[in-house]
Amino acid sequence: MSEIESVSVRPLDLPLEEPFEIALGTQREASNLLVTVETESGATGYGEGSPIPPVTGETRAAALETARAAAEVIEGREVADYRGLVGEVRSAFPGMASALFAVETAILDAYCRERSLALSELFGGPTEPVETDVTIPIVDPGTAAERASRAVETGYRHLKIKTGTEVSADVERVAAVAEAAPDAALKVDANQGWTPKETARFADAVGERGVGLDLIEQPVPAADVAGLATARDLVDVPVAADEAVFTPADAVRIVREEAADVINAKLGKSGPLAVADIAAIARGADLELMVGCMLESAVGIHASAHLVAGTGAFSYVDLDGNRLLAEDVIDDGGGPTHRISGPGHGVTPPE
Repeated sequence: MSEIESVSVRPLDLPLEEPFEIALGTQREASNLLVTVETESGATGYGEGSPIPPVTGETRAAALETARAAAEVIEGREVADYRGLVGEVRSAFPGMASALFAVETAILDAYCRERSLALSELFGGPTEPVETDVTIPIVDPGTAAERASRAVETGYRHLKIKTGTEVSADVERVAAVAEAAPDAALKVDANQGWTPKETARFADAVGERGVGLDLIEQPVPAADVAGLATARDLVDVPVAADEAVFTPADAVRIVREEAADVINAKLGKSGPLAVADIAAIARGADLELMVGCMLESAVGIHASAHLVAGTGAFSYVDLDGNRLLAEDVIDDGGGPTHRISGPGHGVTPPE
């Protein structure tokens, strides 16, 4: 067994290729953090967090401070006790989702690298390729159509369209994408921007335009689980809970209140171990699963892809955060397929 010898935390600034607008605001840069864990045997693990204040409730400064405080908790401890370590830091720093995602991933990555084990194997499966969608942000219909055309030319078969603004504008954007990419599977994500009635108006309007949707993601505010259930009752399109689910307890509430057809489990909200628990809850309740991301580089994205490959549990994959960056920490070929490898999550960022 090997102890964690040192932990370092640093900012990771990643400019986006184009501004990324959603109902919660616009980003031009991913202001992330990188955590590095080194064990006494010489293994090094890496973890990344991408704090987005309207979603995770953290600033980058707060996330960095939390990760450095968590480092003091785990230094000198056995990396093989990764479940105990993760449970301890999550109890000590509740609600600090991005910081703890970075710390947890770095611990798991170091553990797996020390044992020449792919992270996917820790969750039960081999390192198979994982296909993602790509997201079209809140832009005018013409720009949305152009981006959809470029995406399908690049090989994307699944598109996610940001909505949650004025319903008629959202309908026009989605209809433009559907016309430009008639063979693509479409999802929409309202990022909490609608009421249940607006959700129904949107679903009726796109249906009248002949647009088929795989799902509508988090149409109402995260705290309004009753409203999410109402929206689900009002539409024929499957409804996904995203910002409403950070913990396994949140997933249990969604199941009990019959509030969604799909749960979007993000490592950036919950961490790898809790996402595996959320996946088990969803599967036990016969709900479908989606995996999502923040604006992470290949460090965070490949960690998520390993969990997808390892569990085999996810029907919808939205792991395009690093595809939106001007430059990633590694060159993994781009496009819709993440070709993951080990040991660990397989990504070693530059110093």
